[in-house]
Amino acid sequence: MDRDDDKELLAARFEADRGHLRAVAYRMLGSASEADDAVQEAWLRLSRSDTDAVRNLSGWLTTVVGRVCLDMLRSRRTRREEPLDTGPEAPAPNDPEQQALLADSVGLALLVVLETLDPAERLAFVLHDMFAVHFDEIAPIVDRTPTATRQLASRARRRVQGGAPAPDPDRALRRAAVDAFLAAARDGDFDALVAVLHPDVTVTSDDPARPGSRSIVRGATTVARGAVTYGAFARASRQVLVDGSVGIAMALGTPQARVLTFAVFDGRITAIDIATDPARVASLDVVPLP
Repeated sequence: MDRDDDKELLAARFEADRGHLRAVAYRMLGSASEADDAVQEAWLRLSRSDTDAVRNLSGWLTTVVGRVCLDMLRSRRTRREEPLDTGPEAPAPNDPEQQALLADSVGLALLVVLETLDPAERLAFVLHDMFAVHFDEIAPIVDRTPTATRQLASRARRRVQGGAPAPDPDRALRRAAVDAFLAAARDGDFDALVAVLHPDVTVTSDDPARPGSRSIVRGATTVARGAVTYGAFARASRQVLVDGSVGIAMALGTPQARVLTFAVFDGRITAIDIATDPARVASLDVVPLP
């Protein structure tokens, strides 16, 4: 087999694993655009490596993506940036890989909690708990022993289990909370906003200064102040279903479009995602509510 045939075979094997690798990267980074960058970097490393002795190429690629994502998370913390494409980050509906990604129940609340983990904790938890990678394989990536790596995953698991409450399953309850939020924002009623927001509510939004990145704000008081400031936006908004969940939208079909999705627990809003990037807005299935 000549060199061109080798490259074609390697490319075919990589493409067979692309969906899995992107899923790993998305859970690690919380950003679809960064996940794509990480997968592309994995391909570049594969194309420059001698893999003749690699018995499990899928496992090898998973660890490579893990290393790339770990470096990206550490770099993000150094820059004090927090990219986070939360909620229904999604691919076009006709893309099977992206459909699988969304169907795997990585919700807004979970991504928010994952964002609070130390990079090494996040890697250990994601690779082991979500993708069944053995601690012996994860340990070299985080430069720890398998026992220490197991402890990282255990610590992360406790934080995830304690910090990501399941959203209210009743759409009427979720809509009532969003109704209350929208009404309070339209009226500029700070106290009513605080009442409908969870004390630790998190708001993530597209960052126009850094395409593909996200900014994040935490705390009911801070979020309520911001909502009062954007009262004009609230007055021009209407309720919609966003990929089946109750949300808010404004100026759909224009470059100024905004779409908000909400996570609600026990009648209060625990997380809000604001999509303003035109490509991300276009990827959402938005249906007006009466």
